[in-house]
Amino acid sequence: MYKILIVDDEPLAVVGIKSMLESIDLSIQVTGTAGNGEEALKIIENEMPDLILTDIKMPVMDGLKLLQICREKYGMLRPGFIMLTSYEDFRMAKQAITYHALDYLVKVELTEEVLKDAILRAMEQLDPLKRTSEDTVSAPPEFVYRMRDKFMISLLHNLFESEEQFRLQAKDLMIRFDHKQYTCCYGELLSPHFNSQNPAQHNTLFAGSVGMLKSLVEKSIPCHMITLDNSHFAMILCDADKIPDPAAFLERVFTSVHNYYNVSGRCGIGIPVSSPLTICDSFQYARSAFRRTDASSPIAQSPVLGKVETHDVFNISLVKKDLTRSFEEYDPDLLSDTIGRLCDLLNEHREHYVQALDLASNLLYLSISLLPDGETVLNGIFDSYPDSYLSLYRMNTVTQIIEWLNHFKTCMCSLFEDKRKDHKNRIVSDVKKYISEHTHDKLMLNEVAALFGISPAYLSQLFSKYNDAGFNEYINICKTEEAKRLLKEEKYRVYEVADILNFSSEFYFSKVFKKIQGVTPSEYLSKP
Repeated sequence: MYKILIVDDEPLAVVGIKSMLESIDLSIQVTGTAGNGEEALKIIENEMPDLILTDIKMPVMDGLKLLQICREKYGMLRPGFIMLTSYEDFRMAKQAITYHALDYLVKVELTEEVLKDAILRAMEQLDPLKRTSEDTVSAPPEFVYRMRDKFMISLLHNLFESEEQFRLQAKDLMIRFDHKQYTCCYGELLSPHFNSQNPAQHNTLFAGSVGMLKSLVEKSIPCHMITLDNSHFAMILCDADKIPDPAAFLERVFTSVHNYYNVSGRCGIGIPVSSPLTICDSFQYARSAFRRTDASSPIAQSPVLGKVETHDVFNISLVKKDLTRSFEEYDPDLLSDTIGRLCDLLNEHREHYVQALDLASNLLYLSISLLPDGETVLNGIFDSYPDSYLSLYRMNTVTQIIEWLNHFKTCMCSLFEDKRKDHKNRIVSDVKKYISEHTHDKLMLNEVAALFGISPAYLSQLFSKYNDAGFNEYINICKTEEAKRLLKEEKYRVYEVADILNFSSEFYFSKVFKKIQGVTPSEYLSKP
């Protein structure tokens, strides 16, 4: 029987998590609950639970501090930690990685299935019969792979708002981009057994094949592997110019995979690029090259730069901004209009089946990446179709692909209608909470927006619409409230408070303080 401790300062969250745990068919027992890290430490000392589900942001002592203290006191194995957070913050995730958290879950995405999967993974990592101590400490937790996958999908589709956002997330996820050249490949793995296997067997075979493919490539050059669905992948080759003939090299690699797993591969090779933020261009060229592959010619290189076929009018990047904004804002009207335009384009070019399939699959990958728990959502939308959302690859005509897209549009727009208002209010609420908890930091619109995965313009717009104060004004209000506490309770001097709260100068701090409070910091201190 695994003993679990729940640590969260929100009573409703505790009730919800306990209810989920009671419904999960596992050998677990909730050994107690706590409202902050200090309370949790007392329970841990007496009960020593196997697993702790803890919110990250709490008063008195937060979840990260609790994790740090337990690691220093009890070692790297037990108790295991699953971190809960209101939003996906790459910096908090990095701290969780540092202290060997087993998982990192976003509360709004938490379901019984997600929680059960996380607990099963944690049990496996904590089981001394399955893992040695060294394995447990060194193995990256599951959530790291999930966040890296989202990052890589954003890179392939150029979804970053700025280079700053890209650099920040790459650094926090510890993904290196210090190579002189990058070449993207897009490929598919096929097996005569795929159709006869159940989903679990199919996924296991595909994952093993992809893992071997990556391992063989990395014997010669570094690479990044991205699984797009359970048949297709993208691979970023770093410094591929060190290989005299990339096509011949990959053909040998695919032959080795086939000999071991009886899985065949096809692959398109994109153009080499020098900047990580232009990998998206290489990806599009790789997809274009992939269209020319078949069983007799499984590897194809992209044409010379600037010579892409005219049917690249189907490139989804033409509507990328509208699609991204529709998902970002849960805007059903914009999504409907955008997909409608794509369907009109396909109607005009019904002879281009391959390009239509390519466009629809790109939309599929974007959706999985942009939606929280995207794969689960897509499976639900297409639950009546054979192979769920992968039924797309069974479509034999452009007309069938258009029907698939229209079904996708109808269901997704309905989902957006349900989530739109709550989503906007939740973003503002989460950002306000983040600001109030980081008053000692230098808070910039671009950086905060990057942490929440939205554009600075959209964040500013949301604050104007759903909050009494704008973004910068709200920061100053929060900093001023903290300044009052530091001045009166902590007895700091005015210039010290200005420095603690990251104001550019004492003069500017006093100016902001007076604008909000009506008096200068000195006058505030002189009041009884």
